[in-house]
Amino acid sequence: MSDDGSSGAHSVAALFSRGRLTAIPRRPARREQLLTHLAETLFEPDRAYSEREINEALLTVHEDCSALRRYLVVGGLLSRTRDGSSYRRVR
Repeated sequence: MSDDGSSGAHSVAALFSRGRLTAIPRRPARREQLLTHLAETLFEPDRAYSEREINEALLTVHEDCSALRRYLVVGGLLSRTRDGSSYRRVR
């Protein structure tokens, strides 16, 4: 496995079928790979998003947008204001 992310990107692709996520991985390392991929491909850095915008983006890949949103926030990939009105990509 190389550090350039090429093997990680390939393994993330295996989680999708016809552009849709088949399941949210249970293994933390695998889920982290997926969440990093989603954060980097769905959300621009230095831009604020409403919860609705986050949900709409996540719904393009999986119906359980609230679980994915929660994992992204808990995993430190998205930051959320205290009142939940605004989200930002962290890295």
